[in-house]
Amino acid sequence: MNQKIRELIENNDVCVLATVAGTAPHCSLMSYAAAEDVREIYMVTHKNTKKFVNLEGNPGVSLLIDSRETDQGERRHRAKALTVTGVYEKVKDEPKNGEIRRRLLERHPHLKNFIEDPQAQFILVRVKAFQLLEGVADAYYEEVN
Repeated sequence: MNQKIRELIENNDVCVLATVAGTAPHCSLMSYAAAEDVREIYMVTHKNTKKFVNLEGNPGVSLLIDSRETDQGERRHRAKALTVTGVYEKVKDEPKNGEIRRRLLERHPHLKNFIEDPQAQFILVRVKAFQLLEGVADAYYEEVN
């Protein structure tokens, strides 16, 4: 795996999640954590949200993770944007739920009450591909098996 992709995922903790209902896209700003191999991305939402309804109807997703906060001003030309293409999977396995809970709380302790809410639902995105854009023209694409 490209080291710049891994670093961008590990050095950030917020992404934009894009879901679709019919032909209408919907974007949500989300806190996330990743599996150690960064082939799974974890988030949490409430079951009654538009994004969750969209995921249940169409599991295809796209995530955007970028460096706009660190690459500002004179460094803007070095900004990186990572598009993650993946598939939402419902987590039914309690050990996996425990792993996701642990990873999210390690990264986002402020989400404790939200995660413990009975309406909370974990989102697991299984990564299918990465597309990394560095600056305005330097692109790299990698499929994940």
